[in-house]
Amino acid sequence: MFQAAVYSARREKLMSHISQGVILIMGNEESPMNYPANPYHFRQDSNFLYYTGIDSPGHSLLVDLEEGVSYLTGPQPDIHDLVWTGPQPSLDAQAAKAGISQVLSLSDLVKKLTKAHASGQPIHLLPPYRKERVFQVGEWLSASPAMVGQMVSVSLIQAVIQQRAIKEEREIAEMAKAVNLTNKMHLAVMKQARAGKTEAEVGSAAYQLMYEADCELAYPMILTVNGQFLHNHAKHNMLKKGQMLLFDIGASSPSHYAADLTRTVPVGLTFSPQQKEIYQLVLQSFEAAQEALRPGTPYQQIHLQVARVMVEGLQALGLMKGHVEEAVQAGAHALFFPHGLGHMIGLDVHDMEDLGEDLVGYNQEISRNNQFGLRALRLGRKLEEGFCLTVEPGIYFIPDLIEQWKSQQKFTDFINYAALTDWMGFGGVRIEDDFHITPTGAARIGEPLIKQIAEIEALA
Repeated sequence: MFQAAVYSARREKLMSHISQGVILIMGNEESPMNYPANPYHFRQDSNFLYYTGIDSPGHSLLVDLEEGVSYLTGPQPDIHDLVWTGPQPSLDAQAAKAGISQVLSLSDLVKKLTKAHASGQPIHLLPPYRKERVFQVGEWLSASPAMVGQMVSVSLIQAVIQQRAIKEEREIAEMAKAVNLTNKMHLAVMKQARAGKTEAEVGSAAYQLMYEADCELAYPMILTVNGQFLHNHAKHNMLKKGQMLLFDIGASSPSHYAADLTRTVPVGLTFSPQQKEIYQLVLQSFEAAQEALRPGTPYQQIHLQVARVMVEGLQALGLMKGHVEEAVQAGAHALFFPHGLGHMIGLDVHDMEDLGEDLVGYNQEISRNNQFGLRALRLGRKLEEGFCLTVEPGIYFIPDLIEQWKSQQKFTDFINYAALTDWMGFGGVRIEDDFHITPTGAARIGEPLIKQIAEIEALA
């Protein structure tokens, strides 16, 4: 991870935003797969990682705002740990790497929390996404789950979001490492996209590169010939000529910073005329969004701008009709584009989503729109220098959704349902890259990955 001074400075900044009480940020424990001795692969809590850099289970960070002191608690390795896992760093050594000078036993941590609670000092917690955290704090303070829920601190959430939303250069560099590895994984998939192979066989090429780099996925891999389903994780289908293969794959760096890239290619890497039409329209939408990225521009506005580009293109193909702006305002485009343009990215692929999607992606100035499709936009607020985000437009032909809207005679002024008959088995196309917002615009994170039709067909 980073140097101890980085984590000390982050905690100092956090303390400047909270006036009184104690802050408790709990690291993750091992999570059993099917019994305690057989856990899932360990993933540390991202907030705990951000403020300590400690990537092992069982630790907690306590910040006493009255004292202005940070404490680390956690396991002290003994001979039994050595037998099973080899020598492990002591709690004091872990604390030193995080720039923390004070350590606490678990019993002393409980005493400090109990004293603060009894004296009426606020105990600031972040929203727990694992129930064992709720029960653990409840056990420490003899509190019910409802009482623990009341300790979730809006002021702490807002302070953490404000801090983590603006990425440091060292964080962007870590994401670039993840993107560059992900690029190699995507290229390997493209070269394997041949008829007669299963999705699992094709995806194995990406897994091999990831494991060779001693890295992990930032999220479960999406690799499917049924790209019309946005998060399709099935891997058993056989690739056939004429299909489009959509793959949404992101590795994480060794320090757990995420990449999130999507490409879509035809099986065999030669586009049909119909595939070219939709692919070029998605690429045009992507480029329009990329050009619009700059500080001060609401991402919700860029999403709607992309929707207009899509409507114009779909009209040229005879699939939509009517006034472009009216179609977008009504939400007719969401038949083909039913998700958001992108989201924040960082230590989490959907960065800080555990803190509350609306708190991360929206504010008092710009609130979430509940219109179908637009309500799935995770980031709507004005962009700021230092934000890191995805741009991922897509066009999909979802037979069940088309039939439902058609039977309801929905948006008949804008959608040419008769023309959609020839597109029902098309699937979907999505293109996605990661960007960071600069003082004057945006820059792609990491090295570029091919996306032009000629570049893809040259791999055949």
